[in-house]
Amino acid sequence: MSDAIPADGTVHWIGTGLSTGSGLRVVADRARRLLVWGRTDAKAERCLARLGLTDRAGARAYDLGRLAQELRTGDIVVSMLPASEHPALLRLCVEHNAHFACSSYVSEGILAEAPAAAKAGLVVLTEAGLDPGIDHLFADLLVARGREVVGDGPATVEFTSYCGGVPAEPNEFRYRFSWAPRGVLSALRAPARYRDEGVERVVDLPWTATRAHVLDGETFEAYPNRDSVPYLAQYAFPPAWQARVFVRGTLRLEGWLRAWEDVFATVRTGDGDRIAALADELAARHPTTDADRDRVVLAVALDIRGANGASWHGEYVLDTVGDAEESAMARCVSLPLAYGVTEILDGQAPAGLRQAAQGAEDARRWLAFLSANGVDWRFDEQRRTG
Repeated sequence: MSDAIPADGTVHWIGTGLSTGSGLRVVADRARRLLVWGRTDAKAERCLARLGLTDRAGARAYDLGRLAQELRTGDIVVSMLPASEHPALLRLCVEHNAHFACSSYVSEGILAEAPAAAKAGLVVLTEAGLDPGIDHLFADLLVARGREVVGDGPATVEFTSYCGGVPAEPNEFRYRFSWAPRGVLSALRAPARYRDEGVERVVDLPWTATRAHVLDGETFEAYPNRDSVPYLAQYAFPPAWQARVFVRGTLRLEGWLRAWEDVFATVRTGDGDRIAALADELAARHPTTDADRDRVVLAVALDIRGANGASWHGEYVLDTVGDAEESAMARCVSLPLAYGVTEILDGQAPAGLRQAAQGAEDARRWLAFLSANGVDWRFDEQRRTG
């Protein structure tokens, strides 16, 4: 892997939707030049006004061709666009020797473009938001702490990581859209792979594997999300640890399954036009207003039972509510992404593909930044010797 091309200080932040929040101010403080690209000039200008950045950044109407004209060697492109648009953006970055950052999962398209980016000395930062993102930081620290207490020898482990954006005041729908409704419905059709009772399982419609999850006395509904299994390697579980349970998933308010029965009936059909029409209908029926407050809940837990009788349980819980200034989702997505961008600006990020911070040392540094910028959580642990 080659050394990264030095960042020249210019950042292009693309997208002004629900997840763009105070992290953009962090970037404005550190970048030599910041351009914010919205669907229109007016949307970009409104975003800057909302965050008090009107005089500190330029507003642009997003168009891939127009972005290409402005990109220079060492620029950083930060994408808040749907994941389906990332491969084309990364390809453009490679063509213009620009770094790339996003909060989305690594896709096949990103994987296809990443080798060329690494060869060119470009950073490709992914999974640097809330989930994926902060969940990775918690997981890395849990594994490091578990190894300290129980060791790397034979052990049975159970790992769960659940995250959800929900309404702060429960409503009849048991949900509050924190990203595009069409994307929410499409995600419900993505198969999930995980480990349960020591067996690898695949479920085609993930909500059908929903189970109760109790957190601080409150019952939620949780279901597996995407492919959990590759993260066994990313989180560096010792080879002698046997994962009885390993699942990364989504958290919903109790009653969500019942409230969404009609939605599931349409999603089951797989009819793209019907699902798109339903997404538009749900957006109209359940609009997000300025008076609404969202709540983000992230719970990451690791339980280890060693062959010598020693056991340990650790859990990180983030539970926060949005305010009049910004939503909890915008804060928790944009701030870790912004910190990742500052590492690229400072020349601290290596060239090539990376997923948020990787390893306990990096995780501690990222979390120190988040704590200093208003993202709070707690850590609990219990241990027993044999």
